[in-house]
Amino acid sequence: MRTFVRPFILLLIILTFIGAQFEPALAELEQFTAPVRSCRIVREFPHDSGAFTQGLVYHGGYLYEGTGLNGSSSLRKVDLKTGRVLKIRELPRQYFGEGVAVLGSRIYQLTWRSGVGFVYDIRSFRQLDSFSYDTEGWGLTTDGRQLIVSNGTDTLLFLDTKNYTVKRTVKVRDGDKPVFLINELEFIKGRIFANILGSDYIACISPDSGQVKEWIDLSTLRTRLRSEKADVLNGIAYDAKTGRLFVTGKNWPVLFEIKID
Repeated sequence: MRTFVRPFILLLIILTFIGAQFEPALAELEQFTAPVRSCRIVREFPHDSGAFTQGLVYHGGYLYEGTGLNGSSSLRKVDLKTGRVLKIRELPRQYFGEGVAVLGSRIYQLTWRSGVGFVYDIRSFRQLDSFSYDTEGWGLTTDGRQLIVSNGTDTLLFLDTKNYTVKRTVKVRDGDKPVFLINELEFIKGRIFANILGSDYIACISPDSGQVKEWIDLSTLRTRLRSEKADVLNGIAYDAKTGRLFVTGKNWPVLFEIKID
């Protein structure tokens, strides 16, 4: 994987600004209203530490991963057991790749600030379509009928898959407190699981009310990373057939299968 020092430095500056902007909100989230559940590690799998993970999906026995940073953003098909990249489509340099979702035979991928998303054939990675949106693109998932988008705020957007219009929005709250910096998403058993940028917690959100029903504490995973280059937690994938739950992070050398206690 190619590396680009300048874009990475720029990203660090941006993330520092974002963190400072929302630091009160992150600090406030340490006092949770919804119950907090812990997790235990079931198994560890190798993961490309060069992958700046922005989106993650498990489908048909494989992982589909979207990576970010201008000049090194990509869509990947990955072998779970070995971490080997089986297929890759690199995005043009001007795009900063973000969340991905699989619906039917199509893969959808967002970009950060370009206001454009891409649609690919899941087998060939051939681009089938593109769509535009009037917000930043962060996380992406689907409930099987519509696309669900996060944009770094406390709002989730629900998009029609035919014309990509916003069908509705929902504000995410833990009790009466807004939850900002909602990042990578995964739809699991009727709830939206969401990474919170800069946090080691996953929020489990009701798609109807936006209420956080519970939090999952993943802070224990960091003790197993064995890498100083590992960045923030980001990446949730679910195997609906077996109930396996996978998590990883940006530039993490490990992908974890976990159980929620």
